[in-house]
Amino acid sequence: MTLLKLLLLFGLTALAEITGCYLPWLWLKQQGSIVLLLPAALSLLLFVWLLTLHPVAAGRVYAAYGGVYVVVALLWLWLVDGVRPSSWDLLGASLALMGMAIIMLAPRP
Repeated sequence: MTLLKLLLLFGLTALAEITGCYLPWLWLKQQGSIVLLLPAALSLLLFVWLLTLHPVAAGRVYAAYGGVYVVVALLWLWLVDGVRPSSWDLLGASLALMGMAIIMLAPRP
């Protein structure tokens, strides 16, 4: 799998997970409609299915996925919550992405 496809798959996986967790949060903390739980459940189902599409062992996928999740969560912070990430956030996200790249792109026998 090419790096671009891998990053896209990780990004979609993270977006599905964040959406699936954010909607119940809206329901519980912001007095949102209980109807939000249905798309939340569907989003989490999509998240689980997307995890099965990754080309390597599950533990390695979860470890590498964490790096992309950090970046997508910061994008969510900015675009949905309206909070601009700090330079420290961006540095941390860069380090997380470097960790993901090392895990996923390392030569394997």
